[in-house]
Amino acid sequence: MLETKNRPIVLVIDDEAAVLEEVSRALEPAGFRCHCCQSAAAAIGAAAHIVPELIISDINLAGESGLVLCERLRTQFCLEDVPMMFLSGAQIPDIVSRSHAAGGTYYLRKPFDPQVLVELVDKAMWMPHLVRHQVMRRRQAMAEYAATI
Repeated sequence: MLETKNRPIVLVIDDEAAVLEEVSRALEPAGFRCHCCQSAAAAIGAAAHIVPELIISDINLAGESGLVLCERLRTQFCLEDVPMMFLSGAQIPDIVSRSHAAGGTYYLRKPFDPQVLVELVDKAMWMPHLVRHQVMRRRQAMAEYAATI
């Protein structure tokens, strides 16, 4: 297993301590390091000091929407390329499409299956690498095409 300092950091935001613990219990044995925050303010403070490889947020945080918080984190701390997942037990119409519109990679309903969480986190971690690879391939193809003109 990786040393703690070499494990990917996951910023987990939920106002329920039990959910934070459940997420940590699922992810840490799978090789991730969880930095847990119980409020939007704590998450913003944490983002100023750590660079997470993934952000997982509840949608209904006390005092703030997790959707709005994640948009703020992306813009304020240059986390545009960091995948984000949303967890929620809320029965909100069109919440899945709203979470995707806010930049969410995945949406997982609470209560969640820990194995499903680990699988989605693992897949989400690969997304930035796949996007960068695709961009590099497209740039290379454009350069090759430009050289023929």
